[in-house]
Amino acid sequence: MRKALGPERENGLSRQERLSRANEHLEDGTPQDILRWAVDVYGEDLTLSVSFGNPEGMVLLDMLSRITDKAQVFTLDTGFLFDETVRFREEAMKRYPLPLKVLTPGLSVEEQVERYGPELYSCAPDLCCEIRKIEPQRRFLRDYGAWVTGIRRDQTAQRASTPVVAYDEHFGVAKIAPLAAWSADEVDEYVRQNEVPLNPLLSMGYRSIGCEPCTRPVAPGEDARAGRWPDMDKTECGLHFVGGAVRRANP
Repeated sequence: MRKALGPERENGLSRQERLSRANEHLEDGTPQDILRWAVDVYGEDLTLSVSFGNPEGMVLLDMLSRITDKAQVFTLDTGFLFDETVRFREEAMKRYPLPLKVLTPGLSVEEQVERYGPELYSCAPDLCCEIRKIEPQRRFLRDYGAWVTGIRRDQTAQRASTPVVAYDEHFGVAKIAPLAAWSADEVDEYVRQNEVPLNPLLSMGYRSIGCEPCTRPVAPGEDARAGRWPDMDKTECGLHFVGGAVRRANP
């Protein structure tokens, strides 16, 4: 794999410059246009991340499955997921023909507890996310050329400048965000029109679902991500951006 990344320079343009041109071209495209471009360019080097917690990933899974049956889907199972999320993942994938890879951390929950104590997620949440999310995703993406993600610009201030296509220096892949320009209402409308299945926790007051110890329901009027890492100065796990830059922790 990795063939679609191409050489570092081609026709006088760097890889980043080529992706920047693609970003300009795709900015006004529909999410389906962007996904078709990604499939055409990357083929089996393309992979989609789905958390099975939030609507955006399910929308992209539905869209992509209508375009190809070959692109790899992956999800991160941290060992701290809600039981509802795990059950929903198994049921949802019966509907879609795309292959799913469940990624797990190098340390089991028991090994992490032995090394760092029982509540690393509360005392050092960035380190916990590094071990349970970032490291397994980094390992997995070594074999791929492009990563499709469901982040949107209006989710957080840090995501407001998310490009449709860019080169992710940390993971060494093209990062594609087909829903970057969509609103939550547009996501909800696609779900309704296409009867996309959703995590049942979303109907129980949760609006952004991650690991069980670090997620709570949100009150009416609260930001959708207010329930993630509540009472902590943290809004991102580190797979994306914090304060305009990637923040990593080293185990």
